[in-house]
Amino acid sequence: MKGFLLLILWTPFFVSAQEDLLSEIDTNSVTDSDVVAVFKGLKIVNFESTKLVAKKEFNLIISHRFGSVENGFDSFFGLDDAVTRINFIYGISDSWNIGISRSSYQKIYEGSLKYRLIKQQKNKFPFTIVGYNSVMINTGLAKDNLPKLKFKHRLAYASQLLISRKVNPNFSIEIIPTYFHDNYVAVNEQSNAQFAIGLGGRYKLGKRWSLNMDYGFHLNRTSISPFKNPLSVGVDLETGGHVFQMHFTNAQPMNTNGFLGQATGNWTDGDIYFGFNLSRVF
Repeated sequence: MKGFLLLILWTPFFVSAQEDLLSEIDTNSVTDSDVVAVFKGLKIVNFESTKLVAKKEFNLIISHRFGSVENGFDSFFGLDDAVTRINFIYGISDSWNIGISRSSYQKIYEGSLKYRLIKQQKNKFPFTIVGYNSVMINTGLAKDNLPKLKFKHRLAYASQLLISRKVNPNFSIEIIPTYFHDNYVAVNEQSNAQFAIGLGGRYKLGKRWSLNMDYGFHLNRTSISPFKNPLSVGVDLETGGHVFQMHFTNAQPMNTNGFLGQATGNWTDGDIYFGFNLSRVF
């Protein structure tokens, strides 16, 4: 199982295609057979979608994830405990994106590469397949608490295969096999190498807005771990040059290794976080 996941996550095949937010209209396509507007946002909620930034476009994503709403007015429903992530993404081509981000959660810096392998086509190939790889540096770890801390312990990695299908004009789904590795884990019995399967979907409710949902199932979490699988529900609103995403989730971290490996909230207890992503194209 592990060998198979690693193989598919690191096998890139390249097919050119174009997906421009401003020109994507559900009734039109880049070619006669290309399927467009599978997702309008670069993320479903937490997970990456198969959408890419177009060639020579620059995309800025500002994400806020507030504290738990469970605390009510004591933290003004989480607004006092917000974390922020700023992500810059550039389209090298229509099928290759590079990104760099900084999150206030554990002061994590991240570099990423996202690339389309093949695109869904009408009456031909039934899926869009995109690869996503990232490396993270956790600068929030302190030697005062970890005397043996070295730079290598700050590093983390993630590799994902994003497989989506636009089932009909209103409904799109995605499955995300994921491998991620933390050189430092907070739970002693947790393996550094971790595996997960993500599931996500988008249902179009109107011309410019949709209901989105994603869930991550951790495959080798230790039985003593306090962390949970992330479940997130949100709404996308497209307004010309940007997509505004509002959501609720039980994971406050926004990097892949964080929301898959360190989600602490519990939906049944009302321990959830409100957040939003604002994406702007330049």
